[in-house]
Amino acid sequence: MSAPWLSLIGLGEDGADALSPAARALVAQASLIVGGARHLAMIDAPAERLQWPSPLTDALPRILAQRGRPTVVLASGDPFFYGVGDLIARHVAHDEIFCIPAPSAFSLAAARLNWSQQGCALLSLHGRAFERVTPHLQPRARIIALSWDETTPARLARHLAGRGMGASRLYVLERLGGPRERIRDTRANAFALDGIAPLNTVAVEVQADDDAPVIPLAPGLPDEWFEHDGQLTKRDIRAVTLSALAPRKGELLWDVGAGAGSIAIEWMLSDPSNRAIGIERDEARAARIARNALALGVPDLSVVNGEAPQALVELETPQAIFIGGGADAATLKAAWRALPCCGRIVVNAVTIETQSLLADAYRDKGGELLHLQFAHARPIGRFQAFEPAMAVMQWRAVKR
Repeated sequence: MSAPWLSLIGLGEDGADALSPAARALVAQASLIVGGARHLAMIDAPAERLQWPSPLTDALPRILAQRGRPTVVLASGDPFFYGVGDLIARHVAHDEIFCIPAPSAFSLAAARLNWSQQGCALLSLHGRAFERVTPHLQPRARIIALSWDETTPARLARHLAGRGMGASRLYVLERLGGPRERIRDTRANAFALDGIAPLNTVAVEVQADDDAPVIPLAPGLPDEWFEHDGQLTKRDIRAVTLSALAPRKGELLWDVGAGAGSIAIEWMLSDPSNRAIGIERDEARAARIARNALALGVPDLSVVNGEAPQALVELETPQAIFIGGGADAATLKAAWRALPCCGRIVVNAVTIETQSLLADAYRDKGGELLHLQFAHARPIGRFQAFEPAMAVMQWRAVKR
């Protein structure tokens, strides 16, 4: 085991006076101290100093060149809770790192509001797409989020009001843990707070109108929530398809012939760590997928404007593949080849020609072959009758 030479030390707004004796000793012994300008100004030590550059990764060569010499990296609160700790740990072995965290902004906010952290959604809107908050906007939910800057609370208030959640209580907690700490609250639809400090945390108690578009926790979003030109896996078929794809935490999906991107979007909504790549040959549809992803809270969905199977060649290996449009023999072959052992594939077909390909795939590779058809009640004169939708053949298999 290597001796820890790199110390990650959490600092709060209360500054160096709140550091433990162990943390103070590490700072005093350091030959290099790395941190933001605000943190470096809090520390009185003779060591060489390095202010974080932009991007942060530009500091890594200098830090790694210190290996074996006492080095301190200063961070806000807990370095391993939306902090720099993860970046450092990707490049330095765990037995070379010693971490002394301070209370995180989440801990301080929860303590001030008397909220249980385990009952809150804890998010960072700093350095991440703002729209990622949308799936967490559930009735009665409590959310604590790190702000990007002083504009974040007002932007969140507008977002809440625009989604029928203007009655939500919004708290702005500034400079937590320091002598200038301030906490203010307001209804989202009455937001008028000014003079907000750039260093702030925002917390929300969500209150939704009865007709607010709350993103459900089960698959099968309403079709009208997607912008589309008719190329959309419809709600009922989509719910069955997501069940067959069986998303698991941290997995990557290829959505081939993505259309409106509905399968990829709902795959990502199943867990915040899930990723998807939508492959769509039509340029207008590819742009539409990106807009749908943004509107429904998964802005990190990757869209490839290209035609399968050529567009699949350089993509990262997926754990699951869905083909919903344009399945042909070459695409099926390429998709199966791209799957790792135990990877899942689901293919939907409505034309006889594509259904014939799926029958062959079922015969050669096994899995399950299903016939899916839904019928919806429609008025016929003074009466109602079931109108069947187009039948879908679905092949689902696990590669062994």
